[in-house]
Amino acid sequence: MNPLLKRALDLSLALNERGVGLANNAFDRMFRPGELVVSNRCAFDVIYQQDLLSVRHYRPLTEVQAAAPARRVPLVMIPPLAASSVIFDLLPQRSLVRFMLAQGFDVYLIDWGEPEKDHSHLGIEDYVNRMLPTALEQIRQRSGCPDVSLMGWCMGGLFALIYAGLSGDPKIRNLVTVASPVDSREGGVAGGLMGMLNGPARLVRKYTNFRVHDIDPQYLLVPGWFNALAFKLTNPVGSLMSYWDLLTRLWDREFVEAHTTTSQFLNNMLNYPGGIVQDVFVKLGVDNDLSRGEIRIGDQQSSFDRIECSLLVFAGQDDAIVRPAAAHRVMDLVRSADKEFVVAPGGHMGVFAGSGAPAHVWEVAAQWLAPRSQEKAI
Repeated sequence: MNPLLKRALDLSLALNERGVGLANNAFDRMFRPGELVVSNRCAFDVIYQQDLLSVRHYRPLTEVQAAAPARRVPLVMIPPLAASSVIFDLLPQRSLVRFMLAQGFDVYLIDWGEPEKDHSHLGIEDYVNRMLPTALEQIRQRSGCPDVSLMGWCMGGLFALIYAGLSGDPKIRNLVTVASPVDSREGGVAGGLMGMLNGPARLVRKYTNFRVHDIDPQYLLVPGWFNALAFKLTNPVGSLMSYWDLLTRLWDREFVEAHTTTSQFLNNMLNYPGGIVQDVFVKLGVDNDLSRGEIRIGDQQSSFDRIECSLLVFAGQDDAIVRPAAAHRVMDLVRSADKEFVVAPGGHMGVFAGSGAPAHVWEVAAQWLAPRSQEKAI
């Protein structure tokens, strides 16, 4: 066959294939978006569930032979509140759960559920002094191992730190945080907002009897749609450009699945309980308690100088919400002799679940955890 004719036929076939793919993907995106969502594909068993709280134990991978030997110490993943636990198993090719399973870790996940108006009263104390200890007790019973490694993103990392400082739990072997804001004044969107509100809030506290915690928390519940909008507004150009990328690659099924899955995650953020809003505004914002390494939890005190476990802290180089300095502050507050701080590429979500996260965060965390997750601590 004439080479030019063959090239023309090949091009025609390729264009036809792309055209069919584009039409099918466009139809599914508009009318059957659920067909394109590929999150939460790792198999798991729910080992505990009560009200909002549930605990997952992920099953070992069957289709992939783990290259690393089994790690004795369970790895417990802790999500934040506004973002759902989907972020830990977002895409088949970009799943932190799958990655850690392939490295031989025994993976558990704590799911905080989907708070409604009836849960408005929940505050930091409920999560770190009731739900988190309950979940860890169930995990220890299931695994048969008293030691655990905790890994949390954003507020999930703060919950892990606060619990460790509150309980003095000696069986926390390792603790990994990603983009967790210990010092709320150190830049970022949240830091700027708190800086603006700090002065007026202190004046109100000094000259009036008004206190934020006197407000009925049901009036302070932040709806999920607002959390989704606020998150997107931290990078409005990037949010818009992602849809341009979708249009230009609408023929690519894998790309459309990844875009649709990520969009669904970002568009379906969860409500923020009013009690958490009160605590975050007053304790983490106005008073910036964590920057001093202590926070009052009910009638107890959480002190970071009680934390002696191995500690690995990640921060996003381009994080507009939690600047590296805000995450680094914990390094000066804990008693841990074995601790490490890493600045990785990416923004607030990208550093944890973006395209660069597997190489710059997941692999680093896995290599750091591996020798610290054997039968005996090093």
